[in-house]
Amino acid sequence: MIKVLFVCLGNICRSPMAEFIFKDMVKKKGLSKAISVSSAATSSSTIGMDIHEEAKIKLTENEIPYNKHKAKKLLKQDYQKYNYIIGMDNSNIENIMHIVKEDPNNKVYKLLDFTDEKGEVADPWYTGNFTKAYNDIEKGCKELLKSIIENYNL
Repeated sequence: MIKVLFVCLGNICRSPMAEFIFKDMVKKKGLSKAISVSSAATSSSTIGMDIHEEAKIKLTENEIPYNKHKAKKLLKQDYQKYNYIIGMDNSNIENIMHIVKEDPNNKVYKLLDFTDEKGEVADPWYTGNFTKAYNDIEKGCKELLKSIIENYNL
């Protein structure tokens, strides 16, 4: 089982959107038994909270199924549980590394590093632009899935 963990600051906007977008892509490819997906936060401030309402609206508009979500924090031991730990921006990557301490197995990536753009998924909590965040996440997830399929011959 290939395990993917999406991470953002609060686990209420970008990382849960990525989790549900990626789960939908995985399911449509018939790979749900080969790939598991989850999400987490680097901050404790929103632990237990559900997905932001605007994120739910974007998922619904794009016909991405989602279920009740409770924000959870990334833990050091998550490094051993997951094959991929995917942050949304440079700050997320710094915070992930602060939590996991080291990345000897090269598991930590920024989502858009899988695309040609190599940028950051801006935090819609601050920008208010959930459409741009959704589009960037979708693009990154498509390329991440392609990479996993190639790397694992799925």
